[in-house]
Amino acid sequence: METLPNDWLALMFLVFILGVKHGLDADHLATIDGLTRFNACGNPQLARWCGFLFSLGHGALVIVIALAVGAASERWTVPVWMEDLGAWISITFLALLGAMNLVAVLAAQPDQVVQPVGLKGRFLGRLQRTGNPLLIAAVGALFALSFDTMSQAALFALTGTQFGGVAHSLTLGLLFMLGMMLMDGINGLWISRLIRRADRIACVASRVMGLAVGGLSLLVAGFGIAKYASPEVSAWSDGKELAFGLSFILVVALSFVFALRLARGGEPAKALSSS
Repeated sequence: METLPNDWLALMFLVFILGVKHGLDADHLATIDGLTRFNACGNPQLARWCGFLFSLGHGALVIVIALAVGAASERWTVPVWMEDLGAWISITFLALLGAMNLVAVLAAQPDQVVQPVGLKGRFLGRLQRTGNPLLIAAVGALFALSFDTMSQAALFALTGTQFGGVAHSLTLGLLFMLGMMLMDGINGLWISRLIRRADRIACVASRVMGLAVGGLSLLVAGFGIAKYASPEVSAWSDGKELAFGLSFILVVALSFVFALRLARGGEPAKALSSS
């Protein structure tokens, strides 16, 4: 679990960054990929909005949880065991998703676009194959019914009430939702573009992004374990949540830029060899 700052402006910015970071969750990427691919041929306009709709439903439920916890915060506090359990669930999922996405990159054929791998989406089955905007948002809402997401929403709510009540909890929930919608919306647009061009750029970009997301997931999971195993690591990381979140986003963004440059850099040589 994150230790949130005591300054209100810093807290708002950090929660927004955590929302952006949450939008890069491998389960989000994999499900948005599946929803976008399903609608790419029959309804390309909707395909571009799958990421936005998914995060809209996801964020709406986060806000509901935050408001409920914020309203009850005077009579209830999150027990320590719940925070620890939420952290270990998150660590376990990150480790599994990281390993699965790295395996997917290594197992893909040279001319194949790598698709993100998720865990939660496998339990939703046919719900991912829908062209109904409301059902797409409902899939996002179902993703919020996980222990780590609910415990994070509860943390935002309890922290927000310390600054003035339920309205502050609602503000933090909205900021988290906006950050997630920004990243998931961009991801949906990017996937729909990759689907339209199954060429060298798409293959290389999907591999680099797969390696980046998989590697970062394992890194974050490993760092979470290190914080529990070493008091020194935990003390050193205290107060650096914003820097860690920004670094995570920056690495993914740089990986995307690198993927595009790498793929486009090979086009002249390919064109020359073909002539």
